[in-house]
Amino acid sequence: MHLFVTGATGFLGSHFIAAALADGHHVTALRRPGSQPRITLEQQPTWCNGHLNDDWSSQLQACDTLVHLAAAGVSKDQDDWEYCFDINVRQSLQFWRAAIDHGVKNFLICGSCFEYGKSGMDYDFIPVDAPLKPIGAYASSKAAASMAALGLAAAHDLNLLIVRPFHLYGEGESETRFWPSLVRAAKNEADFPMSHGEQVRDFMPVKDAAQMLVRMASQPKSLKHESAIMNLGTGYARSLLDFAQDQWALLKAKGALLPGRIEYRPNEAMRYVPLV
Repeated sequence: MHLFVTGATGFLGSHFIAAALADGHHVTALRRPGSQPRITLEQQPTWCNGHLNDDWSSQLQACDTLVHLAAAGVSKDQDDWEYCFDINVRQSLQFWRAAIDHGVKNFLICGSCFEYGKSGMDYDFIPVDAPLKPIGAYASSKAAASMAALGLAAAHDLNLLIVRPFHLYGEGESETRFWPSLVRAAKNEADFPMSHGEQVRDFMPVKDAAQMLVRMASQPKSLKHESAIMNLGTGYARSLLDFAQDQWALLKAKGALLPGRIEYRPNEAMRYVPLV
């Protein structure tokens, strides 16, 4: 199977590339000039250095499935409305249409659990048909992109699956996020201050998510999903404190977890768990 992958050097993208190559697929991977994978790759894909709005005609003609993992605004410091909508909607839509023009029929597009936004607080387990009530530029642009992709699929009879991952963690994750901060404290034999940890989430190792996405992308028939949308998670809800305690034990940390030392973030959802 020949996969064309965007966002190939991101957190999820790096693990997807590793899993796809290990599974024997031919991978053409798009990366921004100078960008490097978040993890060490034992094998290398065919790299394309450039941007979504460059001409990738020959590469698209050769691929069986387009796997779109590229996204802007994941980091809080990039949550800019013009930037997010330019990359996540305008350039992504332009890229998808170019793929369609060159005969691509199979699309796997990575959305975001944050498309649900405030709506997610109304459910014990968030279904894929929950109303989208995004908060902020990143989530709003991803929701808009999902609607555009669904419209394209209907208009061009595409095999489309939009996958919305929930709380992934693992090697290559941004150092400012919870799990890398926890690991860093454990390695430094330091205490780890955190909130009370009552937030309930679905925590999934990024390697597991990547392997699941590879299976979906490599089986075009699986892309014909009734709703064309899928939540990606484990189906196991647990509190942030339980997760931290489990990881702390696995890391054999010598410091202490210090729940309650950090305030909750403003408007933080206390429960955000997918129906899978």
